[in-house]
Amino acid sequence: MGSKQEKKAHVMCIPSPSQGHINPMLKLAKILHSKGFDITFVNTEFNHNRLLRSQGPDGLRGIPSFRFEAIPDGLPPPQNLDATQELTSLVKSLEENCLSPLKKLITKVSASYSPVNCIVADTLMSFTLDASKHFDIPEFLLWTAGAGSLLCFDQFPNLLEKGLMPLKDSSFQVNGYLDTTLDSLPSMNGISLKHIPAWIRYIHPGDEIMVEFFCLQLKRAKTASAIFFNTFYDLESDIIDEASSKFPPCYGIGPLHLLENKIVEKTVASLIKSNLWKEESECLEWLDSKAPRSVIYVNFGSITIMTPQQLVEFGWGLANSNYSFLWIIRPDLVIGESAVLPNELLEETKDRSLLANWCAQEEVLNHKSIGGFLTHSGWNSTIESITSGVPMVCWPWFGDQQLNSWLCCNKWVVAMEIDNDVKRDDVAKLVMDLMNGEKGIEMRKNAIVLKKKAEEACVSPFGSSITNLDKLIHLIQTSIK
Repeated sequence: MGSKQEKKAHVMCIPSPSQGHINPMLKLAKILHSKGFDITFVNTEFNHNRLLRSQGPDGLRGIPSFRFEAIPDGLPPPQNLDATQELTSLVKSLEENCLSPLKKLITKVSASYSPVNCIVADTLMSFTLDASKHFDIPEFLLWTAGAGSLLCFDQFPNLLEKGLMPLKDSSFQVNGYLDTTLDSLPSMNGISLKHIPAWIRYIHPGDEIMVEFFCLQLKRAKTASAIFFNTFYDLESDIIDEASSKFPPCYGIGPLHLLENKIVEKTVASLIKSNLWKEESECLEWLDSKAPRSVIYVNFGSITIMTPQQLVEFGWGLANSNYSFLWIIRPDLVIGESAVLPNELLEETKDRSLLANWCAQEEVLNHKSIGGFLTHSGWNSTIESITSGVPMVCWPWFGDQQLNSWLCCNKWVVAMEIDNDVKRDDVAKLVMDLMNGEKGIEMRKNAIVLKKKAEEACVSPFGSSITNLDKLIHLIQTSIK
């Protein structure tokens, strides 16, 4: 790589401050570190402290060439220091309060270690582009989700201009209006208004703030040098091509967990983890005792919340399916209450269920006993399930999840969707179909085909994600002054 690499370029990686964004950015940071770059990884102070609690006081100590720093997010500390922050307040504060602390941090680490030569930031942290301009250093963006969601968020101005959104009143949520199909996204033929992130509907207080936030992030993103995605070309080829026609060059460099497994050597840096909740190792020990493809894995991610009634309906649906299940139930999963299941249900399923607060999801999905995944359709869960060859039942909640579920059910045919109004009989039927029905068998075959394509993208010497990672490395090296 010549003299530029001998200089050991210093890359600052800046994720958006939520679990689903920290995970892929940390994977990319570890990959870049393995390729010879000096890394500074920047969390918000709130999440930095959460990671210290979940990973232990030495969990973020890193090594001299891979260090963790933090900037304040500008919000007062919440009552629950291990709960996900309220999103509207968080994104508003990031925009208003984080640029100055970031500039100070860049100055500090450049003086303490070596000059920061490049920034790789989450696309939703686009205020960082002002910092890169201030220091005259290059910046590249990581969109931690699939390429399809970028195109959907990019529809916000178009929908507002045409008067298709916001909704006139709440009746439009149930009168069939949201089934209106869009003709402005040719790579996702058949997609409808209900699959566009719901903030654009303006139904809830603060939604307009979120719409303004996303419009601003994507407007800035169009000035970036390149955008990289945690996806692979064979999965979203037409979507990536369409995104590249509207944005700077777009590249799939995922699934990042497969690239990490291939590239990152077993060093101190490779052992750094990013889970904001403490993983419970007994999950894997329990799975070891189960027969192949006999367990349904249930996890609604780091942000999804539900009502006590929805929790109970899911619980009885799983119980009535008669399959074993591993269910990850965060302490803050239920709105305003503790996530508690009826004693009768717990007693009935005690020999075929395990409830935990958090787990090592990649390892769980790759375990031989897992036969299906009941998921909220967050992108990390979606891409990890596909690359494990595991079919899904989707219960999307917000953001890009409705789109991810639509893609899984309609474009890739690796999932079935359950209605938001959860009924135990529907849950039981879908779980049984997923685990051993005709539809489930077809979906599993499709998932295994996509799994092989993902592996080829990340493992083959000329795989698309390996090639695109080399492009990112080349872009960083050649743009350093």
